[in-house]
Amino acid sequence: MGKDISRAGVAKRNSKEDLMEDQEAVNLAADWADISQGLRKDLGHQLHSQWIKPIQIGGFCDDTGTLDLYLPTEFSANWVQDRFADRLSLAWKIARSNVRNVRIQVHPGRRKLPDIALGDGRRPANDGLDMGMMVSGAGTINDAGFTSSVGLDASLTFAAFVTGETNILACNAAQRMAATEQPQFSPLYLKAATGQGKTHLLHAIGHHYLSAHPRARIFYCSAERFMVEFVSALKANQMIEFKARLRSFDLLLVDDIQFIIGKASAQEELLYTIDHLLAEGKRLVFAADRAPQALDGVEPRLLSRLSMGLVADIQAADIELRKKILESKLTRFAPLDVPEDVIEFLARTITRNVRELVGGLNKLIAYAQLTGQTVSLQLAEEQLTDILSANRRRITIDEIQRTVCQFYRIDRSEMSSKRRARAVVRPRQVAMYLSKVLTPRSYPEIGRKFGGRDHSTVIHAVRLIEDLRQRDADMDGDVRSLLRQLES
Repeated sequence: MGKDISRAGVAKRNSKEDLMEDQEAVNLAADWADISQGLRKDLGHQLHSQWIKPIQIGGFCDDTGTLDLYLPTEFSANWVQDRFADRLSLAWKIARSNVRNVRIQVHPGRRKLPDIALGDGRRPANDGLDMGMMVSGAGTINDAGFTSSVGLDASLTFAAFVTGETNILACNAAQRMAATEQPQFSPLYLKAATGQGKTHLLHAIGHHYLSAHPRARIFYCSAERFMVEFVSALKANQMIEFKARLRSFDLLLVDDIQFIIGKASAQEELLYTIDHLLAEGKRLVFAADRAPQALDGVEPRLLSRLSMGLVADIQAADIELRKKILESKLTRFAPLDVPEDVIEFLARTITRNVRELVGGLNKLIAYAQLTGQTVSLQLAEEQLTDILSANRRRITIDEIQRTVCQFYRIDRSEMSSKRRARAVVRPRQVAMYLSKVLTPRSYPEIGRKFGGRDHSTVIHAVRLIEDLRQRDADMDGDVRSLLRQLES
């Protein structure tokens, strides 16, 4: 009898430990999916697919704060270590404050995290397999002068785009741009905040146009990638080839145009390309998180071209649209039952953007699948605390600067001043760090809010404060206090 009780106790403890391990796997998977998506946007499809996508998440040690990342070969592990270690380490430290070290090494075996079916088609741990998400159109360019490939996400189609009052104008304009008949406006400029669907519409335009014109030459890239390609062609003395290929496309799709800052020569080349393609009756679509007139560091002539067609604004999704989006995602999880009150709760509380809304649903369902629990309102409140707290209130860089200045008792003007006194520099660096942690703004955008400083200055500040938090209890206490003030 005593042995039976003992065995039952051990089994219960093992079951509890398994649940904790499964939950940790879900959390790591969700964090990695977000980090990987961000890196794909920063690095471009080609670099991401070759070096970041094969990464598998290993174990995390709470005692040392060490997270293991695995790659299939020694060569790939060394390559990623040399070129992306700092970027990966910073991304993980921002995502998880308890991560102190990121260790990149060769995979010791072929173990995988549990196969979690995320609703948006992502594999949570990026298991290194080709998910078949990327397709190439007839306009793929691989030869000298333009090294990017046409990359359209197979899941981002018009059929998968859920419409409501806040995005119907942009969707209709996108469909008109992709239609067989010549559009009445070009270029089309899609304006929307992060995670509201502008990138989805860009890909949908490409898919629809390619289905109607199988031999069409289509090119999709980010503005940042355009600038990288331009500089590469310039250094390789291949500008003639670069210009010829860029101006041969029937449809040009450029995402995140707000990042085409600096490099006047690259902006000028894009300007001439727009003029050439418009004169040829070709189609152009741009997307950004702000209106053309609000773009910083962009030449007036280019701003004029970007706004000469139709500027279609995608507003933040209202509650009805958020519910429709969640319900559309549920079809992928059938026959799993998600109660109506859970859908209502998610739609009412996760309001910042659609990407975060769908991510919350994915995380909740993944946890339920792994642990065998029923999806309920209580489970949602318990497992989505990080997402829910982040959605309670939007924090701006201006608010962060005011709070930091009050905390350290310095004048607000010091946030933008050129003074290098330690009593001024350290609070400024703390404010930069908090701006990166608490807002969706990029490094260049944060730099502009701090007296037009270079993005490398912001990166240095973020890394420095992150390091000081690990070594200096006073600094960690200051940051925690500021976080409580800003998030309260």
